[in-house]
Amino acid sequence: MKKIIVGLITLSMLLVPIVKAEEKTSDNENQNSADLAPNAKSAILIEASTGKILYQKNATEELAPASMTKIMSMLLIMEAIEKGQITLKDQINISENAASMGGSQLFLQANQTAKVEDLLKGIAIASGNDAVVAMAEKLGGTEANFVNMMNKKAKELGLKNTEFKNPHGLDAEGHHSSAKDMAIMARELVKHEMILNYTSVYEEYLTKSDGTELWMVNTNKLVKFYDGVDGLKTGFTQTAGYCLTATAMKNNMRLISVVMGEDTSANRSTDTVALLNYGFNSYKLNTIASKDKILGKIKINKGKEEQANIKPLNSVTELLKINDNAKKYTIKTKVNNITAPVKEGDKVGTIQVKYKNKVIKEESLTIEGKIKKASIWDLFKRNMALVVSGK
Repeated sequence: MKKIIVGLITLSMLLVPIVKAEEKTSDNENQNSADLAPNAKSAILIEASTGKILYQKNATEELAPASMTKIMSMLLIMEAIEKGQITLKDQINISENAASMGGSQLFLQANQTAKVEDLLKGIAIASGNDAVVAMAEKLGGTEANFVNMMNKKAKELGLKNTEFKNPHGLDAEGHHSSAKDMAIMARELVKHEMILNYTSVYEEYLTKSDGTELWMVNTNKLVKFYDGVDGLKTGFTQTAGYCLTATAMKNNMRLISVVMGEDTSANRSTDTVALLNYGFNSYKLNTIASKDKILGKIKINKGKEEQANIKPLNSVTELLKINDNAKKYTIKTKVNNITAPVKEGDKVGTIQVKYKNKVIKEESLTIEGKIKKASIWDLFKRNMALVVSGK
């Protein structure tokens, strides 16, 4: 039976047509004439690094997002981890409220504990409603306060068609989003690359605190059946229908697709494959300056080290039609007056990309590594060295 299922999914992918790119593509692109997602109420396809919209269909229509809601929940979890508010090894208490969640779940028991990493896996792979509520209560104090955090983040991201009522996505009056908003959320989430370590897993056993094991199988089957897919989140309720926010990386280009309101899980996959095929066969990404490219040095005032390497905060890229040639650009950096402490991720200036002496793109600069504040003894030794050298 498994071989039959794999064969049917593979066949459906092969039958997806390759559609030529439209002549014009922009962030405010009109509805595409070709319907790449005929079974979806709404859909969108974007390139992640630039945010450019490659295809859209009713992309701002407000619809129930089901468990795609967990994209925002995972984003807040990842931000908390990277800020040091929690660690992957922290033990989280499972409340009666979390344990009582219906729908997809990890069958967590009240008054037991679970590691943050295990809960994150349970959310990303198995779409555990109990796991996401447990994390919501940890980060927000209460589930309701965490929902407020979700809506605050939605406003920060400029989402115009989103209102959350819970962290899991079970149907609730007034709980809605749109394909475009989901794509923006997903774009923000994949900036936290560690999440892909979990969303890309097809199956894994989870050992719970009571010693029992749970076999988790990813609800996003494309992580196994489509080359390059490494996330992101499915959804289904009677109100929402079948939904999927997917992301895939090929040839150094990451695409994000969203389909909402599908009638079957098979059509959800087929339409997603059509969108991804269209993107990868019609566009390519030119990297002007990667986020790892060292562009020079910057002076750090009162730092334990006096200088630091500077590099782009994010890769500077441009999206091209598949047959277009990249232009020749010049790069100029402008740095700020920076005082320690400073670390990688902090903005220390800007990088300007010029074409024919015209600035066409700007990106923030950051430093490589971390520079601590110099102690009084460090500064004394530095001044003495200057006196001795006569500088």
